[in-house]
Parts: sequence; C-alpha cells; structure tokens
Amino acid sequence: MTATETTQRSGKDSGTDTAEDSAAADIAPPEQRSRLRVEPTAGLQWSQALELPHSATEATRPAEIRRAYIHRAPEAHVLALYREACGTDEPRPDVPAPWWLRALAREDIESRTTAFRVEDRIAQLLLPRPGWEFVPWAADGESGYWEFMPSERGPSGYTVPTTVLNTDRHTGWIDVLPAHSGATPEPIAISGLAGLRSRLGEIEAIR
Repeated sequence: MTATETTQRSGKDSGTDTAEDSAAADIAPPEQRSRLRVEPTAGLQWSQALELPHSATEATRPAEIRRAYIHRAPEAHVLALYREACGTDEPRPDVPAPWWLRALAREDIESRTTAFRVEDRIAQLLLPRPGWEFVPWAADGESGYWEFMPSERGPSGYTVPTTVLNTDRHTGWIDVLPAHSGATPEPIAISGLAGLRSRLGEIEAIR
C-alpha cells in the first residue's frame, strides 16, 4: 500500500497516522511493522520536505543550511519520498532536489554523509581565500553555491561573477561557471577537490 492509497482510504490529506494505522502497526507481524510506520512519511508534500527556516538565508557555508527534512530525516526515508515525488526511481528535472539526492537516486554517490563531506571540503578551501562568498539562496532544495566577487565588474566588465557549485552531472561533483555577461556559458567540469585546488589560480584570474 502506498502513502497515496493510505491517504485516500482515510479521506485525509495530512499524511499523519490514523487510529486504524496505529492499531494495524501494533498487530502486524514484525516484518511489516516498520513499513506501516514509514508510510505516513512518504505522504508529506515534497515542498515541505525541502522547506528551510528563514534564518538559513544568512548561512555562510553549506552546513548552516542543512535544516530541512531532507537533511535531518533518515536517508532511506528521504530517498523513498523523493522517488515517490518523481514517480520513478530516476530523478526528474522538474522535481526540485539537491544535487546529492539526485546522485543518490541514481546510486552514483555512496551516501548523504559523503555528499556533505564534499560540500564541507569546498567550504574549507574557499572560506579562507579573499573574495569568495557563499550564496545560500539557490534553487529550491539546492545546496547553495560560491561566488568569486572580484570577477564581477572587474576590468572585463563581467556582470555575473565566477561561480563554483556542486553538480550531479559527473562524479567530480564540482562545476565552475566562469564570470560572464549575457548568456550563461557551459559549465567547466572540475575533477573533485584536488582539481579545484589545482585550478584556483586559473579560476580566480578570470576578471
């Protein structure tokens, strides 16, 4: 039984346990009890699972915006809810989600913890360097990105600064968008943290 079917039978949209659900969970065989108790989680609206507190807009690093349901709930529950929102085991571009959850859904990354480690190591590299600022207000569900502010309105007059962001399109997990004006350029794939570190001089020279 899916969470949708459970909601339809109860005639409610809240996604919370009914008395019947609780009773069923108590009398069900042990191997079925965990499944019965997990079903209401999948009934949450995906937008609620992504919702962040207003204070997250002041974050200065990715770790400070990990306050949504998708960051705190058991990883297996989050993945199941995401797949239900997509209606498939494969990510859908029209369903908002952070890069790491799309990677998890395709089994391209080991775990959410591994993904958070990727984000935190980028922060450790860029925070001490002059000119880099973390931007927490990315698209719904995304993990924010880094901008190199000296590249904006510098000698070349670029109106959009060089940006470092996480991606699930390759297993280096890092893309760079060079400073530009007008149309967004194709992202440059970076080979992990070591690749970013080795190319920072080149990246910061774009002004």
